[in-house]
Amino acid sequence: MNPMEALDTNNEILPGAKGKADLLWRTSRNDNENREHHGKPGTCFTHCDFSSIYSKDLLPDPAGEEPTNRFLQALVQILLTHVNSTFDRTSKVLDFHHPHQLKEGLEGFSLELPDRPENLEQLLVDCRDTLKYGVKTGHPRFFNQLSSGLDIIGMAGEWLTSAANTNIFTFEISPVFILMEEVLLKKLREKVGWPPVEGDGVFCPGGSMSNLYSILLARYSYFPEVKMHGMAVIPRLALFTSEHSHYSIRKAAGVLGIGIENVFLVKCDERGKMITSELKSGIIRAKAKGLVPFYINATAGTTVYGAFDPLNEIAEICERHGLWMHVDAAWGGGLLMSRKHAGKLQGIERASSVTWNPHKMMGVPLQCSVILMRQKGLLQDCNQLCAEYLFQPDKHYDVAYDTGDKSIQCGRHVDVFKLWLMWKAKGSEGFGSQVNQCLENADYLFNKLENRADFELVFKNKPEHSNVCFWYIPHSLRKMSRGLEWNKKLHEVAPKIKTKMMEEGMVMVGYQPLGEKPNFFRCVFSNPATTREDVDFLVDEITRLGQDL
Repeated sequence: MNPMEALDTNNEILPGAKGKADLLWRTSRNDNENREHHGKPGTCFTHCDFSSIYSKDLLPDPAGEEPTNRFLQALVQILLTHVNSTFDRTSKVLDFHHPHQLKEGLEGFSLELPDRPENLEQLLVDCRDTLKYGVKTGHPRFFNQLSSGLDIIGMAGEWLTSAANTNIFTFEISPVFILMEEVLLKKLREKVGWPPVEGDGVFCPGGSMSNLYSILLARYSYFPEVKMHGMAVIPRLALFTSEHSHYSIRKAAGVLGIGIENVFLVKCDERGKMITSELKSGIIRAKAKGLVPFYINATAGTTVYGAFDPLNEIAEICERHGLWMHVDAAWGGGLLMSRKHAGKLQGIERASSVTWNPHKMMGVPLQCSVILMRQKGLLQDCNQLCAEYLFQPDKHYDVAYDTGDKSIQCGRHVDVFKLWLMWKAKGSEGFGSQVNQCLENADYLFNKLENRADFELVFKNKPEHSNVCFWYIPHSLRKMSRGLEWNKKLHEVAPKIKTKMMEEGMVMVGYQPLGEKPNFFRCVFSNPATTREDVDFLVDEITRLGQDL
């Protein structure tokens, strides 16, 4: 089929008259032409829906080209409708339903799995409704998570990746993607500040896995015997991370057998930065308990406050004690793309390893995370097992490009193409401008709330990152004396507003407590589609929904 034919305005998806909203495909081709084209009676597309067509009629069926084309065109129309509505501010961020409502089934949509196959019409309805009842994380008024936005080039990259459906472990089956990963890893290491010819890395399924890699590699670098003989042959280890760091550090210690109780949580200042004097004290305490310190995690962009630990000070401590320095820049790494804000990560070049999630501030579709190493070869030594059915040494090409043995995984999704394609489309400068805009939105919100009586900022300093944390203070609490009862009542405000917010569905923002602080809102900006008007809308909605509390 000619590509332009697929976009012909005579081809439309029409809403059906039935309750389940049938999807009809209208075309100018007559019935006889349709039958001649794909040779099967009962699969006519002229003025008919997909109710007589099943997945078995699609490719690789010998007559499956035409129904496959029609089905994919219909699906693309559903996806385009979703994309367009994502950027429509009059559309909802969320059409909320409770779990029991979705499980019981809604009109035309059921989660139950049948014994007999359902037709393509129902599958298209299911695709449409899956998007309908989900959350539009690309909506300009979705402020709920660190990864938001909908990048069209990135989405196109994900489509191509799914169509290719290959595994990125050998050059033999993934030649282009393997080389793209090499190019991207080199570029990201350059942004960190390491020499381009040095270092290593691998793309991982999320920042938690990247952080786990860092601990795994640090342990192996000091105690390589652990790979063969296990934890019993090495001393009890201690690692250090700030009390505001991501929970994945503690989880990784549990998974790797180091033990969660051997993770020392270092106190932070009021802004959420690690206090290095407390880190020094923690190292002394660990040694006094007979533990062997080996690893310090510094966070560049904490999840809640968006704080940056003092990387140079931490590097000095690591060098003095011979410890591995990891920087969890999953959230803050994107700032390295901005000339204006890259200085907030000064000292990151002194790290032994770095986690960076391009699916956060850089807006790459989920998932896209990387662990970067300063020492080349350590990933391979730590993880390789030389499985002969994959990594034969006598192949006819340079087997150094068979990189899969560096990874914990065997099967590994191709996460590199969408980032590579976006970099082509934006250039480094485009990513930098995107980062700058998100941080400008954070400044705008901070300045907007700073002097209002009905809002209170969790900390008075301007945000370093795009996180803005604040309370809404309803009228009933403004003249009430502060204390335990006041805190208790304030703790209930954000959840009540969030409930109303989700039920109405026009905006989403997250909340949480932290330490002794009652629940507060945490607004994060990573969507370049968000404008100041969207920030104004958020503030007005919180005020409207909370004014009677």
